[in-house]
Amino acid sequence: MQKRTLGKSDLEVSALGLGCMGLSYAYGPATDRQTAITLIRKAFELGITFFDTAEVYGPFVNEELLGEALVPIRNEVIIATKFGWRNGQPNEGLDSTPENIRRVAEASLKRLKTDRIDLFYQHRVDPAVPIEEVAGAVKELIAEGKVQHFGMSEAGVESIRRAHAVQPLAALQSEYSLWWREPEQEIFPVLEELGIGFVPFSPLGRGFLTGTIKKDTPLDENDLRSSLPRFTSEAREANYALVDLVEKIAKQKQASNAQVALAWVLAQAPWIVPIPGTTKAHRLAENIGALSVDLTADDLQEIATALSKISVQGDRYSPAMQKTVER
Repeated sequence: MQKRTLGKSDLEVSALGLGCMGLSYAYGPATDRQTAITLIRKAFELGITFFDTAEVYGPFVNEELLGEALVPIRNEVIIATKFGWRNGQPNEGLDSTPENIRRVAEASLKRLKTDRIDLFYQHRVDPAVPIEEVAGAVKELIAEGKVQHFGMSEAGVESIRRAHAVQPLAALQSEYSLWWREPEQEIFPVLEELGIGFVPFSPLGRGFLTGTIKKDTPLDENDLRSSLPRFTSEAREANYALVDLVEKIAKQKQASNAQVALAWVLAQAPWIVPIPGTTKAHRLAENIGALSVDLTADDLQEIATALSKISVQGDRYSPAMQKTVER
């Protein structure tokens, strides 16, 4: 497994991580616990050392699951989790007060069955709490050895700069893929300037780029995607031009759609570490195969030219979810 370092930090991780959210939350019924534990351990056997969770996934059960799965190999892996919601419930609103950050850290340590959190993200910027106070609270936890590195998720440029000045950020996590490239405009230059790594979630467009979700593919009522404007039947039909593009490149490379989509993300910068999620062992192996797909400069230019002619339809979040994203 190739390794990458997140920015100028000393945080070295596998070039591909595993996003664990979908094992417990967001995409329909939760995966059977033992099946999920087996999958997480299989990921490690295949070389993945970077695992992403959050208190809100479940809530709480995803951290418990990951903690149990990684106990035998704890010192060989990097665990990232997140704080920032009141009582771990998104519908109760944001809470990044220093008191809550500490409460979440202590509770997450217990659920994860560990003595330190390797990467502790602010899940969403809380406009009610100065970001300097947030960074200061995490800095204290780092001084105590309970947290190793600080990160932010879906944060804007000003918040990134202000937080980084108090406690250097190891990583920013945000959505990024062939169908959501906004971070390239303002975020990437700042990350490169400050030496901050980038951890894209949903690098496969929440599964859409794999080609397995067609216009009329039914989505479970408990599936987050059923509430997203980008996943209406009309938007899916309009956006399938993107899938056709990925499929064309995949045939040329004798690879799968998922492998090409992930290879494209990996090719954008050496400090980018995507965290695709899956509930299936064969998809896990397929995703890791992306590291063997070589996209040349000509390939990347061909993709860029084709992308410039495709207008992706539909917002990526519902209006309520979009309000929590800082831009």
